Amino acid sequence: MDIARTPSTADGNPQLADAAPEPKAPPEIRRQDYTPFPWLVPTTRLDFELGLEKTRVTATLEIERNPDAENSPTIRLNGDGLTLVSLSCDDGPCEGHMMDGDDLVVTLDGDRHRLTIVTEIDPSANSQLSGLYASNGMLCTQCEAEGFRRITFFPDRPDVLSVYTVSMRGPAAQFPILLSNGNAVQNGESGDGMRHAEWHDPWPKPSYLFALVAGDLVARKDRFTTMGGREVELAVWVREGDLERTEHAMESLKRAMTWDEETFGREYDLDVYNIVAVSDFNMGAMENKGLNVFNTKYVLADPETATDGDFDAIEGVIAHEYFHNWSGNRVTCRDWFQLSLKEGFTVLRDQLFSQDMHSAPVKRIEDVRVLRSVQFPEDSGPLAHPIRPDSYREISNFYTSTVYNKGAEVIRMMRSMAGEERFRKGTDLYFDRHDGEAATCEDFVVAIEEGAGLDLEQFRLWYSQAGTPKLKVALSHKGETATLALSQEVPPTPGQAEKQPMPIPLRIALFDRENGAHRGEELVVLEKEAATLNFDGFVDPPVLSVNRGFTAPVRIERDVARADLAFLARNDDDPFARYEAMQDLVVGHLLEVADESLGENERKAAREDIGGAMKAILEDDALDDLMRGELMMLPGVSYLMDQVLLADPGRISAEREALKADLGETLGEELRALHSRASAIGYSQDPQAKGARKVKSMALTYLAAANPAQASELAAAQYDAADNMTDRQGALMVLTGLDTAARTDKLLDFYERFRGNPLVIDKWFALQASSLHPQVIRHVEALANHPDFTLRNPNRVRSLYMAFTGTPQGFHAASGEGYRMIADLILALDPINAQTAARFVPALGRWRRMEEGRAALMREQLERIAAASKLSRDTYEQVTRSLG
Repeated sequence: MDIARTPSTADGNPQLADAAPEPKAPPEIRRQDYTPFPWLVPTTRLDFELGLEKTRVTATLEIERNPDAENSPTIRLNGDGLTLVSLSCDDGPCEGHMMDGDDLVVTLDGDRHRLTIVTEIDPSANSQLSGLYASNGMLCTQCEAEGFRRITFFPDRPDVLSVYTVSMRGPAAQFPILLSNGNAVQNGESGDGMRHAEWHDPWPKPSYLFALVAGDLVARKDRFTTMGGREVELAVWVREGDLERTEHAMESLKRAMTWDEETFGREYDLDVYNIVAVSDFNMGAMENKGLNVFNTKYVLADPETATDGDFDAIEGVIAHEYFHNWSGNRVTCRDWFQLSLKEGFTVLRDQLFSQDMHSAPVKRIEDVRVLRSVQFPEDSGPLAHPIRPDSYREISNFYTSTVYNKGAEVIRMMRSMAGEERFRKGTDLYFDRHDGEAATCEDFVVAIEEGAGLDLEQFRLWYSQAGTPKLKVALSHKGETATLALSQEVPPTPGQAEKQPMPIPLRIALFDRENGAHRGEELVVLEKEAATLNFDGFVDPPVLSVNRGFTAPVRIERDVARADLAFLARNDDDPFARYEAMQDLVVGHLLEVADESLGENERKAAREDIGGAMKAILEDDALDDLMRGELMMLPGVSYLMDQVLLADPGRISAEREALKADLGETLGEELRALHSRASAIGYSQDPQAKGARKVKSMALTYLAAANPAQASELAAAQYDAADNMTDRQGALMVLTGLDTAARTDKLLDFYERFRGNPLVIDKWFALQASSLHPQVIRHVEALANHPDFTLRNPNRVRSLYMAFTGTPQGFHAASGEGYRMIADLILALDPINAQTAARFVPALGRWRRMEEGRAALMREQLERIAAASKLSRDTYEQVTRSLG
């Protein structure tokens, strides 16, 4: 599953608008308490009588005792807000049953039984978008992590695997298309105006992978022949009118299928592969076996309505869900503590795919930027947890950047240490050994250990310890020897005060200052708390390039001269290391000026060094524009805030904008020339054209900081000339931060041009909510009352309010207005969609890392939320953990 981002949850009664329980601590579930389920469910048959307001579900479960589990006289079937119509055992009455909360507990004497359970649900009242729910006249499901229990009573846990047969029946006019997992068995229409279909999935799967879609849909269809010769029918299902925007999704799917065969040896195993786009969806997408359900955001694209970033994201998410067919479906996770087993591994696979499809260096930088902006703060705050957590109260709160992105980095480190060929042997062993099983993270590590021939005993600490390691690096020189001193510290995190050193692989190179070259790259692994390495043959002190390619997810602390950073920013042949040097050069300066520790002469010298490095980037003909655009980006405010113990967002942002204005003024001629050159390149999706669009908008941001009036004219001209969304959005992004007539004019034009297209109107909301405009709070207040805004669509909520949480002058306003606004949102949204509401809590939860005034204001809002009379389990856990 791709997070956009959150999975399903167990929540309140859908008949009562999913009202949440009284706020009390939900029970803690611990990894060490795992026991196998006492019953197996070899086969499951589901019969649906479909309706938007009433759907009747008949579930027939063939069950037998699990020989590998402790014998139990009862079977617990999880439920959530269900109406039980009837229950029978072995086709007769079932007397020995009772309700235990929402769960159905049945007493059974024999070793094998057939349970038939009839339930009724109201999909139209399911605002939580978990289980079976209605979306714009269609029915669809989302069952990960615990949504299946909102459809029928079932052992809703990932280690219970069953072969499913699903039949559906509903009004043909309303539901002409009926889809489920696996292969179609029959499909037709009866004389009474009812449509019916049956699907069978031959592969055992857990309940969270069940899917159903019923609605009036059209499809782009294609075919794919696997390396084993299987003919697979592919289909991307959307609403009428969206079909023309599905070509990129289909082509992305075919590229992913080919790549997985070539790179990991995995081929597809059913006769059909369906993707359905849904506008009301809590996440990015869901990998249900043979029937992927997607947020429309990650399916629909054309040049007029989607940016280059949208095209890349669609390709990546399509691939992610397809790759889950093996890393998640054929081999699933034993329990939810093993979530990173499927998600971390699959994120790595989709990252490697995107690297191969496009610019590998640019993709690596983008992935690290996400890790640092989201996961690093998570790892240093009250919500820190290992990639394999030890406990949880609400599993939906652990679909986190730590589990996904850090999980991918941990597996990438294994790949770096093993090498690609040996890593492939390890993954082959993992798939072969655990095909058809519910596995653990330990199973994966053992397979890599044996297949790749690695000793990963100490490396397992990456799975059990939270926190981002701090790596101190110092290079000294004496005679003809350079000495590299390395030391590590894993900081304390909630529940883990003491940490052990972890293996940290680092690619390094030592540069000659005179010729700008190095002798070669080396991979070193720091396994102890500290170590020193000697390198002979250096008459003069070399310049160190460290953690090249970002081989380890660590924070580097080094006392390096500004001149050395400028040297690396100009000369390093590792693209990530060059980017990192430029970032470090800027970060060091901004933190010093924000702390008021630089005199005027030092400030001027630092800006000259940064300007010189930036000028070299702008004029380097050897750089492609995609990479040039990455090197031009200043570190974000959130990343800068994460570099200090107690942050003042206002001051940090002000200094960042001042530097941007200085660079825009100093390099104005070069930036205008770059914008002009890039504007002459026509639209296409090839790397040259994408790079041109990237640097064009980057140049505009610097020019706007230096001369708003002039940049406003340039941005308005770019907007008017745009024949694609990337150029149009880039221009509008600059204009939204300015107080000019062009801002109002182009925002109105954008809305009128794209009204009726929800995904593009999401952009319209987000651009205004994330702008640098001094009145951004008033703008967000007005947008919340706009006729097109609704709390019932997660995309629309995120487009307005999640975008707003990144604004230093808005969310972090010294008055506390921004904090109150988000707290108000959480309280209003929680009864409607608890998963989405809980995702906003971490923004307030970073109060301990703020200066005293803002910290008190943020904590005050968290306490106000905690004191609410009713909170969902999702939000309750996030708030109480944030308050500590």
